[in-house]
Parts: sequence; C-alpha cells; structure tokens
Amino acid sequence: MEILKVLSRIYIDSSDLYTSIKYYENLFDKKCKMIIEHPAGLELAVVGPILLIAGSEDDLKPFKETSLTFLVDSINEFRKKIGVDNTIILSEPREVPTGMNMRVQHPDGVIVEYVEFKKNLKLD
Repeated sequence: MEILKVLSRIYIDSSDLYTSIKYYENLFDKKCKMIIEHPAGLELAVVGPILLIAGSEDDLKPFKETSLTFLVDSINEFRKKIGVDNTIILSEPREVPTGMNMRVQHPDGVIVEYVEFKKNLKLD
C-alpha cells in the first residue's frame, strides 16, 4: 500500500486551460501527461505535481472543497486503513474515467481524493 504521487489541485476557468498547461509545463520543465474530460463537464490535466481542473464556476463548485489528490496503488487497501483512522469517508470507492476514486476527510479537516489509476494510465 503506497501513495505514489500527491497532486495539488488548481481550479481554473475552461478558457484558461491551455494557457495554464503551457505555463506549468514551462515552470516544471515537464510535459502535460494527461488531459481527460470528466463527466461533470470538467477537463482535467496533469503537469508534474499539478492537477488542473477546468470548468465553469458552477461546474467547479462541488469539487472545490477537495484540496489534494493522492494517487495510490490500491484504493481498496487504503479504504480498509482509512476506516480505522478517525477519518470520514465522504464517497466510497467508485469507478471514474481514470480508474477508481474515493473522497475522504482527514482528521485535520482536509478533504482528499484518493485515486487508483487504471493499469494502462501512467504519469511518469
């Protein structure tokens, strides 16, 4: 059981996505590894340790309380561990376009999305 990568979320307007991708590619000297469309009307892009989440203000609103994304090797193993660590499961593991995810509120109040990618998806 391992956290493979921590992504900091940045919420932006859809019209700024490609400008933001270019900026972070230059800043981190890394290429954008993934751009996907989310069923909630959002576009997601990963550049280095940054997860850009683009959409309208209304579409972004339900996601903005989530601060970080933890990419993990096994969502089910983390679900078992989290269940005994004074955390609150906000959404149980479920299928998403990239694999499986769940949302958790840590004891300090931080809300984190845990994601296990499909085997064919890689960021490095």
